[in-house]
Amino acid sequence: MDDLLVNLDIMHGEGINTRKTKYFIPPYEWYNDSIAAWTKELGLQLINYTPGTKSTADYTYPELTNYRSSEETYNSIIDHERKSFSGLNGFILLMHIGTDPKRTDKFYKKLPDLINYLRAQGYQFQRVDQLLKAH
Repeated sequence: MDDLLVNLDIMHGEGINTRKTKYFIPPYEWYNDSIAAWTKELGLQLINYTPGTKSTADYTYPELTNYRSSEETYNSIIDHERKSFSGLNGFILLMHIGTDPKRTDKFYKKLPDLINYLRAQGYQFQRVDQLLKAH
């Protein structure tokens, strides 16, 4: 909890209105009942990405054994959308804007293609808070 509070203080010091902070994705997306409890205690909603695609692999770079290229990551999202009965409805895709400089094929450069593809399939994009209100 201390790490989160320190980060919120730093964000506040940089002019970010942390009173509007509602959601928390834990580092490495790892959590347990203790993290869930103190997240709730702080008045935050613990959220996480939806598993089933390789969208979270966009932080990897070629020297890592778990490296996934942007093309492979992109295709995993499209494949899941096509093969899953519910497609990507309600999905939370986690992507990393900041990645290691050793990763030269930045996945975020494929976002326009991904967004265009998904819109063509009839998907609408929502903010996480709006998505969670609906459920």
